[in-house]
Amino acid sequence: MRPDTLKTRIFLDGADPQETRQVIAALGFLDGQTTNPSLLAKNPEAEAHKVDGNKFSSTAIYDFYKALCQELSALLPKGSISIEVYADADTTVADMLTHAREFDAWIPNAHIKLPTTTAGLEAAAVLTGEGRRVNMTLVFSQAQAAAVYAATRGAGRGDVFLSPFVGRLDDRGEDGMDLIKNIVALYGQSDGHVQVLSASVRTMDHFLCSLAYGADIITAPAKVLLAWAEAGKPIPGPKYGYNAKGLAPIPAEALSLNKNWREYDIRHPLTDAGLKKFADDWNSLIDMNS
Repeated sequence: MRPDTLKTRIFLDGADPQETRQVIAALGFLDGQTTNPSLLAKNPEAEAHKVDGNKFSSTAIYDFYKALCQELSALLPKGSISIEVYADADTTVADMLTHAREFDAWIPNAHIKLPTTTAGLEAAAVLTGEGRRVNMTLVFSQAQAAAVYAATRGAGRGDVFLSPFVGRLDDRGEDGMDLIKNIVALYGQSDGHVQVLSASVRTMDHFLCSLAYGADIITAPAKVLLAWAEAGKPIPGPKYGYNAKGLAPIPAEALSLNKNWREYDIRHPLTDAGLKKFADDWNSLIDMNS
């Protein structure tokens, strides 16, 4: 069951409903699930299509994604299911909006994942203005966090998730957990409409430190959640001793949340790289001649 002192919501990062069932059984609860094109490409059925040389058509891939999200929604009817729009460097705001509105109609508990780019923020402003829920992904900087807050100002609490990617910052020698800590502090005096979702969580240390730093939500792969369950679902205090293992610290920035979102410098090379990786993984599932 859910620990009485647990304030953070726990999501599974994955696209395999069998994993969802396994995690629910192990934890006794689960608050939601996040999906993305890379995770979809690892789904057993999707992998089988690739191995057999029987890739999806450009329409069948959406049918597959829809059925998957509907199965996850049925497993987690009171949770949130994040569904990611296709986006590459050339995807327009109009294209993002078209797909976002379509995906939002698939299930009643969707958060639509958008990249934290200029086009993604424009789309987020429109969608939250329509009362839809979004999850801004590929976040690697405090300026991006401030821009998301400003672009979605007026949205209800819980309607906007912000997904800073811890592990990918670690990969380039920076302490990704510092970004979580700094964004939680940045939002500390805000109206609370944006919730911090710690993502790219790869280890138990990442998971426990995210709890200690006060992330609103953590999404983690099944192996981490199952290990947490096996350990008795410990909840560390705010003085949890995280070992950054020599990673370079990310200093806190004094940013105002009151500016127009276009005034923030949201550029980040890892956002660009992540966008390309997600697009490549999505396209790897599709028969481009169909």
